[in-house]
Amino acid sequence: MKRNEMIAGDGKTIKKKTKFTLDDLQLFFLSLPTLVWYLLFCYLPMFGLIIAFKKYKVAPGKGFLYSLFNNSAWCGFENFQFLFANNKETTFNMFRNTIGYNIVFIVLGVVLPVTLAIMISHLHSQKVAKVTQTAMFLPHFLSWVVVGYFVFAFLSTDNGLVNRIIMSMGGQGIKWYQKEAINYWPFFLIFLHVWKTIGYSMVVYLSSIKGIDESLYEAAMIDGASKWQQTKYITLPMLKTIMIIMFIMAVGKIFNSDFGLFYRTTRNSSSLTSVFLTLDVYVYNSMFNNPRPVYGYISAAGFLQSVLGCLTMIAANAIVRRIDNESALF
Repeated sequence: MKRNEMIAGDGKTIKKKTKFTLDDLQLFFLSLPTLVWYLLFCYLPMFGLIIAFKKYKVAPGKGFLYSLFNNSAWCGFENFQFLFANNKETTFNMFRNTIGYNIVFIVLGVVLPVTLAIMISHLHSQKVAKVTQTAMFLPHFLSWVVVGYFVFAFLSTDNGLVNRIIMSMGGQGIKWYQKEAINYWPFFLIFLHVWKTIGYSMVVYLSSIKGIDESLYEAAMIDGASKWQQTKYITLPMLKTIMIIMFIMAVGKIFNSDFGLFYRTTRNSSSLTSVFLTLDVYVYNSMFNNPRPVYGYISAAGFLQSVLGCLTMIAANAIVRRIDNESALF
């Protein structure tokens, strides 16, 4: 928008009415689909958060709004109490697994993709680089349902590939979904998460590396800098901003968990509950173990995750701003 200004005799600036130009109209229509998408799928659903503070009951033959306002009583923070209703051990395991796994995922989600992106950027053969990049990116498109069946094909007690190899070498098969294999599963879950997500993050960092001015590397080579020195003094400093942004956004999801990873790959085995029980898995299991409708419980859990995630992201951004103001997300 363009704004015309006039200076009065007393030196004050008089602002005239803003004009809406043709360029503004074109930009408005260009951004309109995105605006509508955000309103429908991001802001309008926020109205449903009211369910977290009500004992929601569906009124037969009535609509959602009637059931919400006329058939559901207010209950305050009662829906939030179910997250802590179990024994202390279950509650501790739930939050420990949710936060603990995410901390590992955040650290590995920065270190490994950056390392692989730098390694691929140094490949001389572009064909090999493209094949490697595509092969690492493909798991991102696989559903956890499909991955879960592949994991079961490897770890099945009777006909699993791993047990067949162990027994062919004279060993005894392991019951992977029983308590005797519980110590292996944290490593399995971390490996599966990294295997499925590393390709997407690597592409983000690789595109940032491609955007670095080549003249910087040429000047460094003229000065006799090695590949490691070029990476240390050029590549990593240029990637610092995007690395911090990805880190802050990941911290905002520290109270969320990948339901498919923890539920499908472990087949919800009761023997492995202490290893894979996260906040999302606990809420899902509560849907079948609770005699009353759990709409309020689900909404309360989602609301709590969003609030805590927002607070942790703001805290992480504040720390970054104190250390390096230019690298902060906001």
